[in-house]
Amino acid sequence: MPGMDGFDVCRELRADPQLQAIPVIFLTALSDGESHLMGLEVMGDDYFTKPVDQRLLIARIASMLQLQQLRDVQGQIASVQSSEETQPDLNQQVEMVEQVNEALLEKLRLFVPDQLLSRIAPAGLDSIQVGSATEAEVTILFSDIREFTAIAESQPASETFDWLNAFFKRMDEAIKTHHGFIDKYLGDAIMAVFDRPDHHAQDALTAAIAMQQTLRDFNLERTRFNLADPIRIGVGIHTGQAIIGTLGSEQRMDSTVIGDVVNTAARLEELTKFYGCPVLLSESVMEQLQQPELFNVQWIDCVAPRGKQQQSDLYQLLGMRSPACSGAHCEVRA
Repeated sequence: MPGMDGFDVCRELRADPQLQAIPVIFLTALSDGESHLMGLEVMGDDYFTKPVDQRLLIARIASMLQLQQLRDVQGQIASVQSSEETQPDLNQQVEMVEQVNEALLEKLRLFVPDQLLSRIAPAGLDSIQVGSATEAEVTILFSDIREFTAIAESQPASETFDWLNAFFKRMDEAIKTHHGFIDKYLGDAIMAVFDRPDHHAQDALTAAIAMQQTLRDFNLERTRFNLADPIRIGVGIHTGQAIIGTLGSEQRMDSTVIGDVVNTAARLEELTKFYGCPVLLSESVMEQLQQPELFNVQWIDCVAPRGKQQQSDLYQLLGMRSPACSGAHCEVRA
C-alpha cells in the first residue's frame, strides 16, 4: 500500500460512518510495544504478530464475527424500541395530518379566496377537481387604472411593481371589508366578486365608494413611488348569474368565475372613459339594492354596451346618502 500503512487504513475505516464498527485485526511483523500501542490507539480490535498461530487467529476471527452479529441484533432491537417510543399514536397522527392540511390551506388562501374555496372544495382540499362548479347570482366589479401604459413607460419596471402591489393591497382591503373577494388581477385591472345573498349588489357599491376613498389616501403619498400625477381608476358594476368553479385539466386547473355578468361589468368599466365618470352601474344592480335610498346615483344613459344587443339604463354612483358619511368622504370623484 504505497503511501499508507495498516494504521492509516484503520484510521480511514474508523472515519467512514458506514465502516466505523467493522472488526479490524492487525496481522503484522511489527512486534514492538510501540506498534502494538499504535494499533490500539487507532481502534484496532486485536493485534497479531508473525509468526501467527493459525488456530488462534481463526478462533479470534470467529469470535469477533459472532460478537458483531450480536451487536447488530442489539442495535436493531434498540432501533425498534426507540421507534415504538417515539411513534405517535393514531390520534397524534391524525393531528399531524390536520396540521399539515391547515398549513397547505393557509398557503392556498393566498391564491384562492375563502368564498371561492368553499365552493370548489366544500369537503376539503382533497375534493378539488376540475369541473367543480356552482351557479349563483353575484355582482361583479371591474376596476382599471387610467393611462397605466403611459405611467409604466415613465418609470423603471421595479418602481411600477412596487406601487402597483401597494395599490392592490389597499384595494383588496376595501373589497374584503365589504364582503367581496378578488377573483383575478389582470395586469393593472381587478375583477372582484360579491356573492353575499341579498346583499351582494349593495356590498359592491359600498366597496366601490371605499375604493375611491382609499385611492385618495394612496394619492396623497404617491411621491413615495415616484408618481408625478394622481392615479385614477374606472369601475364598472353589474349583477347577474355566474358559474363559479374550476377550469382546465387534471394536471393544471384554475379557479374562475364566468358568465355574461363578467363581460358586462368589464364593458361598463370601459364606458366610464366615454362618460367621464369613475363608477358606472347597470340597471340590474339598481334592481337588486336592498336600500337604494342609501346611495346617491344619477341616471346617465340608456345604451347597449359593446357586444350586447339589449339596451340598459346606466347609472353613475356619486356617493352615499347615509348620515354616517359627510363631506368629501361621501363622494365618488373622477
